[in-house]
Formats: sequence, C-alpha cells, structure tokens
Amino acid sequence: MTKFAHDTVVPDQTSTLNKKQQVAAMFNDIAFRYDFLNRFLSLGLDISWRKKAIEQLRSNNPQNILDVATGTADMPILIFNKFKTPKIIGIDISKDMIAIGEKKIKQQQLEKFIQLQEGDSENIPFTDNSFDAATVAFGVRNFENLEKGLAEVYRILKPNGKFVILEFSHPKNAVFSVIYKLYMKTITPKFGKIFTNNNEAYQYLQQSILAFPEGNVFLGIMEKAGFKNVYLKKLSFGICTIYCGNK
Repeated sequence: MTKFAHDTVVPDQTSTLNKKQQVAAMFNDIAFRYDFLNRFLSLGLDISWRKKAIEQLRSNNPQNILDVATGTADMPILIFNKFKTPKIIGIDISKDMIAIGEKKIKQQQLEKFIQLQEGDSENIPFTDNSFDAATVAFGVRNFENLEKGLAEVYRILKPNGKFVILEFSHPKNAVFSVIYKLYMKTITPKFGKIFTNNNEAYQYLQQSILAFPEGNVFLGIMEKAGFKNVYLKKLSFGICTIYCGNK
C-alpha cells in the first residue's frame, strides 16, 4: 500500500511508539478539554461543519451508521438528532474519549440508539456489508495507514452505502491562507498548552493538516479504494472539506 506524508506525522518524533499508539495516548491526555477546545479554537464553527457533513446522508436514509474515530461522540449525537437513525455505532482508539462520549449519550438518554466501543480504523470489528453509511470527522489524518483505513470502511459498507468524511484543509485565498497558517502555527498550540498542558497535540494538528493529501488528490485515493460517485464540498473558505463516495 502507498505510504502518504501524513501517515508518518506523529505527535512526538522522539517516541518509539507507532503513530496509532501515540495518537491514542495524545487523545487520552487531552480528552477532558477536547470538546471545549474544539468549540473555542474553531469559533464554534465545528458544529456547523459537522451538520453540513451529516446532511450529505439525507438522500440515503441510512438505518445503521458507523462513525469511525468517533472521539467524544459529537457525530453520533448530531446524526441521531438530525435523522433519528435507529442504530449508530462509534469506534475510537482512545478509551478516555469514549468514556466522555458515553457520559454525553447517557445525559441525553440515547443509549438505546448509540453505542460506543474501542476500535481501530484499520481493523474494524464488524463483518462485511454491515452498515448503510459511515462517517469520520477530523479523524482520517490520524489513520496510521490511510489506504488500509479506507479499505476497511469500504469493506463494512453495504453495496451503495455512503461514506462521508469531514477533514481540515488549506484555504486557497492567499491572504486568508497566511492568516490561517499563522493561527494554526502559533495561536492554536499556545491555547492547547494553556488548557491541556499538551503543546505537542496542537502542533501535531497543524503538521498533519499540512501533510494531508487534500482535494482532488484525496478523491483519487478514495476511488483507488473502490468508492464511486466521489465528490467534495469546501467549507468556510476552504478551512474544511467534506468528501463523499459510495460503495
């Protein structure tokens, strides 16, 4: 399988742990402030981005959905609130993120509809053709092997099942791009350190975004994994991009 630049970007270059292990440890470390920083650092835009990504599922009317790299369960909760989908499963490699997500699900009394469990995007613990749709928000960059992760999602989708990805990208406007890079390189890590005492996590965020194969390049990677009818939608001057494809 092809090795992409972002596959080798890790939170700590001096660590002997692999990317998957480092990412799990990083998210366990910042889990207690993850939701707050998402809202704060995106100026509240991350919720609207997620909702726009979820809207791409409307025409499919999926009855069961897998959310990969589910984190603290923002996507499963928003999906249920939008479509009342009867079965949503979220998987993540960070047990501490899942624990926070489970508390949120319980608070909203959604345990009957949403279940979370530890799970690896490159070894998804479900049989072939199990889900009507799959989503991943801000998690594809964290795959240790991008092609393997995409192939796994393809495997567990039913024929015609839809995959919706939400990921950070680079603004193309020259002036806005300069402001964005400055924000990501200096302000984001500083606030990350203040609120989580983990400067490396938010430096990793910026580095992994820069290395990610975005836009039409990523659509080509999805097609190589077998997805058809691929398309993308840019959000907020290109800060974020929605990618979609069908099995």
